[in-house]
This record gives sequence, structure tokens and C-alpha cells, in this order.
Amino acid sequence: MNRLDAMKSIAAQAMRGDISFPTNVAATLKLQKALADPDCHVEAAARMVQNEPLLAARTVAIANSAAYNRSNSDVTSVKAAVQRIGFRTLGALAASVIVRQLGGQITDPALKRQADQLWLHSAHVAALAQVIAKRVSHVDPETALFAGIVHQVGGFYLLSRAHEFPGLLDDGAEEWLEHGEVAIGRGVLRCLDVPKPVMEAIEALWIGMRALPPENLGDTLILASDLTTTQSPLQRHEGASGLQSAAIIDFTVGEGTLAAVLAESAAEIASLSAALS
Repeated sequence: MNRLDAMKSIAAQAMRGDISFPTNVAATLKLQKALADPDCHVEAAARMVQNEPLLAARTVAIANSAAYNRSNSDVTSVKAAVQRIGFRTLGALAASVIVRQLGGQITDPALKRQADQLWLHSAHVAALAQVIAKRVSHVDPETALFAGIVHQVGGFYLLSRAHEFPGLLDDGAEEWLEHGEVAIGRGVLRCLDVPKPVMEAIEALWIGMRALPPENLGDTLILASDLTTTQSPLQRHEGASGLQSAAIIDFTVGEGTLAAVLAESAAEIASLSAALS
């Protein structure tokens, strides 16, 4: 089977919902749904998180990041971390664990490197999206964080399947961009029950049309993707790198500019991105 046929085959399966997640991903999905229960209390959430070491470590790290540690007082327990960040951020972190678990199934060294790079990209986009949401577009920051975390989940799923089709990504990402990104992305996002507003924002990213200054969640995600300095191995945009885009894209925000907002928030973005990674 050639590369194009292989990509179309994976895409067709994804669109049908014929997606098989690893056991650890299925377990984390159950945890994510439990955390979304309005009757779930902090103590119960903390106990569930403690049963997932990766999520527990990430929860404490996020709580102590510059984005959430406003008092400059580190927490050392999962319960205190959950109380500080809240359930919505915790749900986004559960999603980040799911995405990383998909990449964790990869054993081929070259594919593993791509998955690691894709996560660094996703984490940086998520951190940028949260700051842009808070300071520029004034959409919900936790939703923007979540959107950034999951916007490349289709790519992680592709990488987790690539070993079945040797040479699938040998010639760059052309087949992915043309025949896989949207179809596979939609299929995986649906299987993960991603909320409609986040789905619509990611659809906007695929289309690539945005307003400046950003007006909604889709604009926010696209701007974060344009500004990231950590490129995806499944590169979507040709031309300017994130560094070049950051120098080119600027506009007035209130009494300042986007460049000033990013400069003022640099420590917060770096801290949140590192905690996610």
C-alpha cells in the first residue's frame, strides 16, 4: 500500500469512528468524565488524580507555574493543587495526559522524536492561547488552554499508527495535510467527546482564516499557532517561522500592543509550557 492509500485508509477509519485507543488512554478518558461530574468534590478528584502518576505530577507542576502561583507559594499536595487550579484546568490536564499517552505507545525512534516535538509544539501553543485569551481576545482562558492541548491530537493518532505503514511520513507531511489532517482530526476529536466550541476553533485553524485582533476562540488558537516558536513536525504553514511571525504580527491591544503583552507574559508562557511538557 502506497503512502496516499495508507493515509486515506487511516482517515476513513477515523471518520467512521473506528478508532482503538490503548488501555491507558481509555482509563484516562473515564477519569476525565468523572472529573466533569458536577457532584465530584475536591477530595474525590484528588484521590482519582493520585492514581494517575503522570497527571498528579503535571497537576502540581501547573499549580506552581507562574500562570497559577500568584502568591509565589508552592503547593506540595495534589489536593492543594486541584484547589488552586480548579476542575476545568484539571480537565484540560487530563486531556494532555491522553494526548501524551497516544505518543507514549510509539516505539520507533524516528516517530518518537516526531511525537515529542509535536507535544512541545502543542504545549507552547496551549500556553500562548491561554495568555492571548486572557489579555487580548477575552475568551475563556481555560477553554483556550484545552483547545491548544488537543488541536494536534489527530497528528498524535497518525504517529501512533505510522509503524503499520512503513514510509508513511518519509516524504514530509503532504499527504497528511491534503488527506489526513481534517478527516483524522475530526474522527479522533469526536471519539474524545471534545466540546463543540473547541471543535469549531480547531476547524477554524484548519481553514486558516482569522481576524486581527482576535475576536473568538478560533482566532485565538490560530494566532497562538502562528506565534509559536516551537514548530510542528507535521508543519501546516510554510514561510515565516514562529519567530518571524512574532516580529511581523503586532497590533494595538487596549493601551498597548500584542508585542508588549507577549513580552510581559513571557515568564508565564514559558512556565506553563514547561509544566505541560
